[in-house]
Amino acid sequence: MSGVEAKSQSTNSADIRGKAQRRRVKIVPVLITLTMVGIAIALGRAMWDAYMVAPWTRDSVVRAYVVTMAPEVSGRIVEMPVHDNQFVHKGDMLMVIDPTDYRIAFELAEAGVLQAKATAENAQAMAERRRKLSDLAETVEDRQTHEAIALATHAQHRQAITQLDRAKVNLERTEIRSPVNGWVTNLLAQQGDYANVGQNIISVVDADSYWVDAYFEETQLASIRDGDPAKIRLMGNSKIVTGEVVSIARGINVSNAQPNQQGLAVVNPIFTWVRLAQRVPVRIRLKYVPDGVRLVAGLTATVQVDPRSRPSK
Repeated sequence: MSGVEAKSQSTNSADIRGKAQRRRVKIVPVLITLTMVGIAIALGRAMWDAYMVAPWTRDSVVRAYVVTMAPEVSGRIVEMPVHDNQFVHKGDMLMVIDPTDYRIAFELAEAGVLQAKATAENAQAMAERRRKLSDLAETVEDRQTHEAIALATHAQHRQAITQLDRAKVNLERTEIRSPVNGWVTNLLAQQGDYANVGQNIISVVDADSYWVDAYFEETQLASIRDGDPAKIRLMGNSKIVTGEVVSIARGINVSNAQPNQQGLAVVNPIFTWVRLAQRVPVRIRLKYVPDGVRLVAGLTATVQVDPRSRPSK
């Protein structure tokens, strides 16, 4: 092989390698583009599943039952061993109303029971003696009178017992105890205040009653069923609280059709082209609350419901 032919072959080989290298350089952007498109499709599908397939809402609120206690007897508060936001157990003492007058009333009622019992027993004994006398020694009218007196004194004895029970209940009511486990909230009363009957004076947030009300648009209700698992994220906390759907509300307030003073329906004559979907409360029962998550009634939350697979018909 001459030098010219060898040089020609080496030139051809270099051209071939150059073309192959340029081809590879052109394929790399295509592969990168296809990869990015694939990632975008996967992310888009995940976003679609998260925002469209799985019902979710940011319009949710943490709720809890609040037990409000009002004294059933009036008097001055002489003891208040709790403070605001303190956790209390069921049966713990919350406050004591001055029991002096009620203790005196209880002791008087006890004495009244003893007196009524003695009077009733004496009247019953006299009636028994009159009943054993002959008709010559005792008239029928006199015997009936003593029997009536015995019945009346027996009724007075029962009445005294009832008054004693009422005095005992009033004395027990001077001590107000917590009916639930929870936190004392918004405590404004203090020792020395005068408590009136029926006046709301102390409230306790029931620690065992927390739930979430999630307000879903009516277009999302078809995919929500009782028992569906739910993920809850409180605003300002990244940890996930889990729960499940307990129930869906069966009624919401409608501005139209409210009666006026004549009882006629008031209907808004204005109809806009944009129709906003109504929001319906969905009750979520909490199942797991991670450590570090503090539940407070009224907090804002985001809720996502994961619909379970439905049995095929």
